[in-house]
Amino acid sequence: MALQIRTEIVIEASKEQVWSILTNLGAYQEWNPFIVSSKGSVAKGERIENTMRTGEKSMTFKPVILEVRQGQYFEWLGSLWFKGIFDGRHYFEIQELGPNQVNLVHGETFSGILSGMIFRSIGEDTRNNFVKMNQALKARAEQAGV
Repeated sequence: MALQIRTEIVIEASKEQVWSILTNLGAYQEWNPFIVSSKGSVAKGERIENTMRTGEKSMTFKPVILEVRQGQYFEWLGSLWFKGIFDGRHYFEIQELGPNQVNLVHGETFSGILSGMIFRSIGEDTRNNFVKMNQALKARAEQAGV
């Protein structure tokens, strides 16, 4: 059984604008309430460094970029301690609905020997943080398009 979170939001901006915001990791600290810091580049095989905040707690992790489709999709794999304990395949997919409208699909699939137990304790908060990030991205993209 796959444990997953999938969120979606319609953004009134071009796919290029949304892609630019999502892949400008160094600017996350300016707008992102969930991944409050990110360093590195969005390129297959690269290791990036993300700091996420949940409530008062922060955690830094260093996922590896697994796939990049320019202007459409990127995905990373993060692991707690080491691969196989609690792994998360985190992804962003931009679906173009029109010239200045996209549907952003933002999700994560969890696996590993402790995934069920950990997911039960963090799943709802994680989903809420994805939604907050989506809303902040929407606000930034739509404001930039004005």
